[in-house]
Amino acid sequence: MYDYVLFDLDGTLTDSARGILASVDYAIERMGFAPIPEEKRRLYVGPPLLDSFQRINGMTLDQSYEAVRLFRERYNRIGWMENRVYAGIPHMLRALKSRGVYLGVATAKPVKFAELVLEYFGLTPYFDAISAAPMDESGLPKDELIRNALPEGAQNVAMVGDRLYDIEGAHKAGVCGIGALYGYGSREELENAGADNICESVEELEKLLLGSADDAPGMFISVEGIDGCGKSTQADRLSKWLTECGWNVLATREPGGSPIGERIRGMLIGNEFKGKMTSECEALLFAAARAQHTSEVLMPALNSGAIVLGDRYVDSSIAYQGWARGVGEDKVGVINDFATRGLKPDLTIVFDLSPEEAAMRRRKGRGEADDRIESEKIEFHDSVREGFLRIARAEPERVKVVDASPDEDTVFAGVKAIAMDALAKRAKHEA
Repeated sequence: MYDYVLFDLDGTLTDSARGILASVDYAIERMGFAPIPEEKRRLYVGPPLLDSFQRINGMTLDQSYEAVRLFRERYNRIGWMENRVYAGIPHMLRALKSRGVYLGVATAKPVKFAELVLEYFGLTPYFDAISAAPMDESGLPKDELIRNALPEGAQNVAMVGDRLYDIEGAHKAGVCGIGALYGYGSREELENAGADNICESVEELEKLLLGSADDAPGMFISVEGIDGCGKSTQADRLSKWLTECGWNVLATREPGGSPIGERIRGMLIGNEFKGKMTSECEALLFAAARAQHTSEVLMPALNSGAIVLGDRYVDSSIAYQGWARGVGEDKVGVINDFATRGLKPDLTIVFDLSPEEAAMRRRKGRGEADDRIESEKIEFHDSVREGFLRIARAEPERVKVVDASPDEDTVFAGVKAIAMDALAKRAKHEA
């Protein structure tokens, strides 16, 4: 519908109220001003702070500059991270880029923080231009920010924002103004500003901008490694971070992930058949659980545009049964190609750790007996580790290896960097 779409940041792409208001409260308290009435607090989200401190608190210009300095003191430290991307925003941006739409950000937020927030949440690759206020708090009119975000001669342009400043600025710049009612402005405010359209949700906005909710397919990320390497903990952290970034995330596991798969999991993981199950039977049971999981869970989620985060997938069968059990990597690959109809992850993260350290972590972390596969000898787990590293060497574009020996936060920093890079590459490819 539009060839160029610009977005405000706070209240349109991200829900930043928590960090902004906490930093406003911090500044006002240290300036000795009375706390802001609750009904006025959200008025601080969106407009330039220098103006807001004068207009809402009655500060002089010099006092307002000092309040902004104090605001930045807290916001620079933690406030900018007290933020989240509205659910559905990344999905919408991907869909717009896949249609060849020019995307930009036009925000009154100082440029350093606008860029920091967009980068932190992995949104930067979607945008062709970022137009933000200077760092000296001098500010720029919204219409000028909008013009700065557009190439010369741009036509058929929409500006999306949640406050009257966005709509009025859009009209001054000669472009369509779309109100985001899920943000911080009221319907009355947006209507009085003359919004050309008002959308109550991100989903409604997507339909307006695209003509439908049809989208690019989802993304499949799998995590792998020997038992006790910490992959499940890291997968949980990755799932939470991606959700904070606005992605629709489905976290699942293998064997399992479906009612039938969970029944098979009990046979595979429990100790009932310890020493009795053949390697071939084990490989086929894993493939059977995976076939149901793929059909019932993975494919529908990916077709809906979700990010699927899988705790183990085919690579585990290749490493455990194909390599370590000696069934044969090719044979295991064939039965799993059949089971999954050829579905492969877009990204696989392998957590590499010595079997000795992994065993220590399992005992320390759970204090319970190992399951049927965990209780195998160290030599077996060492062979599994080599199986994963062989896969990584063979497919370096898809499979990324992370050293799992450091502390949890250090490991996750590496995981997050890999995920952000993969999302950025995907966005550029779809564009």
